Amino acid sequence: MRWSEIGGERCSIARTLSVVGERWTMLVLRESFRGVRRFEDFQQRTGASRPVLAERLRQLTADEVLRRERYAEKPDRYEYRLTAKGLDLYPVIVSLMSWGDRWMDDGSGPPLRLTHLACEGPLAPTLACGTCGDPVTARDVRATPA
Repeated sequence: MRWSEIGGERCSIARTLSVVGERWTMLVLRESFRGVRRFEDFQQRTGASRPVLAERLRQLTADEVLRRERYAEKPDRYEYRLTAKGLDLYPVIVSLMSWGDRWMDDGSGPPLRLTHLACEGPLAPTLACGTCGDPVTARDVRATPA
């Protein structure tokens, strides 16, 4: 199977990877959650080349993860904002960051800390049961065909 065909699989992970599985895409999303909206700022913060970044932004817009909004005319200038679909990727980004903090630490500790605005407590992603609320790990779950 070709990578371009992975979105047609009957697998939620494969379908998700068809949208966010390219390495520059995750960095664009990281910056989107940090408030970056403009092409030049994405380029500076990610280090992606102009053609690669343009393609990633085009694809994220086509997949409705970002929306393109004009902020200036003559010449037309656009910025990119997260859609509801894009905002739903926040737990994914936070979980990747948490995994990196734990397993990819260079000895200097986490480069970023997340704080819950309501209580000022540190944010730690936790997978929990939707029924009882108990935290779960991979050993606490059984996957069955739907």
